[in-house]
Amino acid sequence: MFADRYIQNNVVYPPFVEAEVLPSVSMIVMIPCLNEPEIFRTLESLWACDPVKSNCEVIVVVNESENSSEAVKQFNQESYLRLFDWKAANDRPNLILHPIYARSVTARHAGAGMARKIGMDEVVRRFNAINRADGVIISTDADCLFSPNYLKQIEQAFSRKSCFAATLNFKHRIDEMTDQKQQLGIRLYEDYLHYYKKALDYAGFPDSIYTIGSAFAVRADAYVKQGGMNRRQAGEDFYFLNKLTKLGKIVEINDAYVYPSARVSDRVPFGTGAAMTKWMNDDDDLSLTYNFSAFCDLKVLFDRVDSLFRITSLSEFMSLLPQSVQEYLESLNFSEKLSEINKYSSNLISFRKRFFQFFDAFIILRFLNLAHEKYYPEQKLSEAIAQLKEASDEIKNAEE
Repeated sequence: MFADRYIQNNVVYPPFVEAEVLPSVSMIVMIPCLNEPEIFRTLESLWACDPVKSNCEVIVVVNESENSSEAVKQFNQESYLRLFDWKAANDRPNLILHPIYARSVTARHAGAGMARKIGMDEVVRRFNAINRADGVIISTDADCLFSPNYLKQIEQAFSRKSCFAATLNFKHRIDEMTDQKQQLGIRLYEDYLHYYKKALDYAGFPDSIYTIGSAFAVRADAYVKQGGMNRRQAGEDFYFLNKLTKLGKIVEINDAYVYPSARVSDRVPFGTGAAMTKWMNDDDDLSLTYNFSAFCDLKVLFDRVDSLFRITSLSEFMSLLPQSVQEYLESLNFSEKLSEINKYSSNLISFRKRFFQFFDAFIILRFLNLAHEKYYPEQKLSEAIAQLKEASDEIKNAEE
């Protein structure tokens, strides 16, 4: 079976779901659930999606740390039992719920990453049982709602063999908020997410993606190939999805939506909930962001990447770059790294692939932090967005 070795070496828990896997199952939705009152609303939204041709399962991973309070553990226990009642009333032949309970996860590992890993590993185990390497693992969260075409658009995207992973569009549920400050905060945070991704597009970064754990899907064999989900307590989606970009271009599903909650949360140190908590406590100003000039500096480098293939005079190339980029590349021992990339690149296409596997989203994030320590102040988000739009429009008009 395609995942035997992965399961032997990487899966932490024994099987949770005893029910036999039907050979026709091709998509499984995975939902981590910790002390989550909205899980039944999430399931109702999922069951209300347009019918699909695929046979689907939904695995809800009720989970907690060994250090969780007794109140949380009690709530989880009650939720787990209620999920079986919900299952009995709502299961369909082609849409079946499997609640599982990961009790008292070791505190050192407990968190968002571990919960997602437990669920996604269980999905892999089920697809492996029917040797379904092309099975689709859909990751979302227990406080999300979905557009009616959510499952159908995922099914359609993965009907193409070239699609090994996909992200989905998203809109936080601002209309459910009554606090005007909270409404403004989530609007700013969502604007930032779009700005950051589109600014990377403008700079010429080929692997720009939205990294939101509640809004992506991946083929089982791609999940296994990249070593599965990590156990990070936060940011697990960022690390996992950026690792997937090493396999190729991740598809964007723009016409189907996930609608996450926009509530305040202190469960993880960053992400939507943490950003909203800091905003509401006046600990962070979401109206400020990375200066657009830093992305323009990156664009100078990325526009010239091809000329680095078998280059003979790196010093001359470096002199043409902005000072912020020059300093950052020197800190990376870029000359040595470039020689290695060229050594193993037989043609320009291979070179570009290897270059951006090196100069990935993590390298870019470190550059942006360095650039704002020494070269650029933070910028008003509204100004940065306006500058990005103007610059992007100029390129578009020039191409026409």
